Amino acid sequence: MATIRNLKIKTSTCKRIEKELHSYEKEVEREAAKTADMKDKGADPYDLKQQENVLGESRMMIPDCHKRLEAALADLKSTLAELEETDEKEGPEIEDAKKTVADVEKQFHTDDA
Repeated sequence: MATIRNLKIKTSTCKRIEKELHSYEKEVEREAAKTADMKDKGADPYDLKQQENVLGESRMMIPDCHKRLEAALADLKSTLAELEETDEKEGPEIEDAKKTVADVEKQFHTDDA
């Protein structure tokens, strides 16, 4: 049975994972720039290898975040649909959930393009 409380939790989960995804994307950009800078300056091969490992680990987190965000989005959509079936169609929580669904879907369409 879907409740407003569950909806709020699932909405927050989607927002948190989306924020986490953006954070990892920024981290990859930052680490890639740092790696390129180290290569340009002729850094010690060991330090360069360690930096490349850091960059690789950051890159691995992005697909994981995508999968978790897809799962959280599907969960949020099903909870929203359940609530709408029980005639709970209005309220700030439902509007927030719908906005979050739209934002996350827009994020996925941007990534696919």
